[in-house]
Amino acid sequence: MYEGDVLAGNWRRPGRGKIPKVPAERDLVVEDADSGFCGAVVACDKEAVTLEDRFGKRRLFPLDPAAFLLEGKVVTLVRPQAVPDGAPRRSASGSIAVEGLRARVARQSRIYVEGVHDAALVEKIWGHDLRVEGVVVEYLEGVDDLPEIVEEFAPEPGRRLGVLVDHLVPGSKESRIAARVTSPDVLVVGHPYIDIWQAVKPSSVGIPAWPDVPRGVPWKEGVIAALGWRVEPADAWRRILGSVSSFADLEPELLGRVEELIDFVTETP
Repeated sequence: MYEGDVLAGNWRRPGRGKIPKVPAERDLVVEDADSGFCGAVVACDKEAVTLEDRFGKRRLFPLDPAAFLLEGKVVTLVRPQAVPDGAPRRSASGSIAVEGLRARVARQSRIYVEGVHDAALVEKIWGHDLRVEGVVVEYLEGVDDLPEIVEEFAPEPGRRLGVLVDHLVPGSKESRIAARVTSPDVLVVGHPYIDIWQAVKPSSVGIPAWPDVPRGVPWKEGVIAALGWRVEPADAWRRILGSVSSFADLEPELLGRVEELIDFVTETP
């Protein structure tokens, strides 16, 4: 015995009435269900949304019901609502945005990260907060010379240094180097990922998971090959960074460490 009429309702898409409505926020990556065109939202009005793919090509799509795929699931895109007057605006990190911000004069304290990709990601999510606090982020191009760099920086109370390290796990090369830094005015923290790319949630990038790369294969190139992207690492990073719009796109293991560094270098002695 069948329950109900199998021909009743939309049998091709069961549960269609439950399809979620998703605001077409800028940089949200979706796919047009009919054409397969995949891109990030760059503009939206009351009738249509403009998507830009990873090659810079743009196309306009009507905001039809159930017309898009988000992380492989059917959604209805809607025009984002304006923030009500009087409601506090939020920065990408989730903090309350300071309206009419003029960057504070830079502190002597600094935050160092390993590479240019790390710096770009920190700027995209915490840039507002860092300008409010007057904190400059610089990149090191690796941590092999970290003890010497710290000595040259000459940390002291009021001139603190925070360092974010990739792959800071017990027994790693990075952990041994970090252990050589013992100044009370330096805080070295890290995340467990081989590269900062992995700190971006796979779902935000539109992949099921970050692939495992065999030993001996350059990690970035191995990831690109496994995902079948057929792009150079610089283009792959632009695609990954473009999929990030707020702290919700990042793994907690990175979020907590960056917040910890900001608190450390802005703490009043």
